[in-house]
Formats: sequence, C-alpha cells, structure tokens
Amino acid sequence: MNEDKTLFGMTMERKNSTSESPKYSTTAKVFHWGFVVLFAYGIAKQVDDISQLEDFALLRFELIFATILILLLAIRFLYMTKTQASSLPKETSAFQKLAAKLVHLGMYASLTSIALSGILIGGIYWMGIKEGLLIEGIITVHELAVTASYWLIGLHIVAAVFHRFKNDGVWNSMVPVCKEKETKQIE
Repeated sequence: MNEDKTLFGMTMERKNSTSESPKYSTTAKVFHWGFVVLFAYGIAKQVDDISQLEDFALLRFELIFATILILLLAIRFLYMTKTQASSLPKETSAFQKLAAKLVHLGMYASLTSIALSGILIGGIYWMGIKEGLLIEGIITVHELAVTASYWLIGLHIVAAVFHRFKNDGVWNSMVPVCKEKETKQIE
C-alpha cells in the first residue's frame, strides 16, 4: 500500500523505488567506507600540540599519511565522477540535487585542505619556523577545514538518514546495513 508520511514538512511517499535507484559499484563502496575509516583514524591519531612534530618519525608519518590521503582523494574523485551516477531518484528536487553536489564537493575540498595544510604545517615546522604569523595562519586554515569537514559529514549523514526514512533507495545504494524494505505500491 502507498503510505505518505511527513518529515520536516516534506512528503515522504513510500514506494517500490528501492530497486529503481542506481547502485554504487563495490569499488565505490570500498572508497566510501575506506574514507570513513581513514578519516576516523586521522582524527583519532591527530597531533594535539604542534611541538609533537619535534619527533621526526611522527612528522614523517604525518607527511606520508597526508600525501597518501590526497592521492586517494584524487583517485576517488576521478573514479566517482567518471564511472558512477547519483543514486538520487529522478524526481528529486533541483534544490536537493544541488545540496547533495555541494556537500560532496565540500567534503572533497575540506579533506584535501586538511591534508594540504597539514603538509604545509609539517614542512614549515621542519624548516624551523615553529611560531609566527605564517604557521599560525596555516594552522587556522587547517582547523577551519577540519570544522567544515565535521559539518559537511554531519549534513551527509543527516541526508542519508533522511533518505533511509524516505525509502527511496538512496540508503541501500551505499549502506550495507539496515536495508530499506521494498514496499508494494497499489495503484
């Protein structure tokens, strides 16, 4: 039966669209969930105080980690844009499509900015510039990028949960758990 629900003023029509939405490839899912793990790891092992970079082994590790992150982001971006289509249903509003695109591009930009500013901080620190306007400015950019990534990832998660309740197939296209149940639409 076709059930309509309202969430935040938007009609949530339940229909048998979970099978109609494009599914992401296994590679796309590995990239997606791999970046969840990489980001969580990066946050868990983050440098709390810049003086920790005195340890050259830690500095080298941070620089290598950031460089690998940038390379993987570039590969993922190219892969996703060249081989994958959005799983948003065709009837999705232009506003939601634009919001999804901006959030995704924003996540790429913020994650790249985190890694690039981290490389700059490490390089400048290694050159002996351990305080001053230059390094403080780059640290500020780094912190802003981290904050932006938290907000954008939060929006991404809220949108995913929204689509889970909307039962439109978007959730099932990327998330391997709590699958949407297909409902039969009676016309």
